[in-house]
Amino acid sequence: MNGKKMIAVVGATGAQGGGLVRAILSDSNGIFKVRALTRDVNSEKSRELAGLGAEVVRADIEDKGSVQKAFDGAYGVYCVTFYWEHFSPEKEFAHAGTMAQAAKDAGVQHVIWSTLEDTRKWVPLDDNRMPTLMAKYKVPHFDVKGEANRIFIDLGLPVTFLYTSFYWDNFIHFGMGPKRGADGSLAITFPLGDKKMPGIASEDIGKCAYGIFKREQQYIGKSVGIAGEHLSGDQMASALGEALGKKISYNDVNPEVFRGLGFPGAEDLGNMFQFKRDFESDFCRLRNIDVSRELNPGLQTFKQWLLRNKNSIPIE
Repeated sequence: MNGKKMIAVVGATGAQGGGLVRAILSDSNGIFKVRALTRDVNSEKSRELAGLGAEVVRADIEDKGSVQKAFDGAYGVYCVTFYWEHFSPEKEFAHAGTMAQAAKDAGVQHVIWSTLEDTRKWVPLDDNRMPTLMAKYKVPHFDVKGEANRIFIDLGLPVTFLYTSFYWDNFIHFGMGPKRGADGSLAITFPLGDKKMPGIASEDIGKCAYGIFKREQQYIGKSVGIAGEHLSGDQMASALGEALGKKISYNDVNPEVFRGLGFPGAEDLGNMFQFKRDFESDFCRLRNIDVSRELNPGLQTFKQWLLRNKNSIPIE
């Protein structure tokens, strides 16, 4: 490890951060080593990363001092927030500020900020095409990340804005897998119409981030969007059915219906899918598959991801 540059990774036991930590550790000839930030250094995932060779340190995004300490001495930092733990845009914005200021104080040479579009640039608050949520947002978990971009800019940080895509892992962990209707038939349900949605294996996000760090100065000051494929609802349903050996349909619903499903975050996600549907061209254009594959030559297609993960997809 002597002479290698340190990358500090926020959320190292999560989907994005975990992918980056493993990408760094698996490249024995690389120029980086990794410091994995976690709230619980004794968790099973933390111990697993330590066993693979990561420096595992405790850092709580609510504790500015712990983040500052964890960033000290790092060449680069990977910054990501955890909206679905608290559903609070205000907390999300504060967390972004904590990381940005810690990166500034530590003098890091490269920051990757995992972000998303501020949809209010396309759908202003007074635009009734979709409801305004929490009085200030259209898609809260998107908008606040996009709004936080300016924190990194205003601090003059050497930052790359990494725009992520729909996790295919949501079919496993987020309740978006095939469900049985009243007639017993299986379907996935999204309010996408016939539009295509960029998607990606969550582990590939970290691998693409590693590709950005490896290119050092090339992507500083730039926005990079990543995806494994752009797929319609019908295409996802067909691939799922082929992998699972069952007939699975795509159930296209009105965004208003999706917003009314009643689970935590349903309104937010209903607006999100509507944004992706209504602004398909803009959303897909930023997420270039060729660029993603250049950053991560092992980038998975949806069918490749399904081959590895089909047995983990619950069918309700």
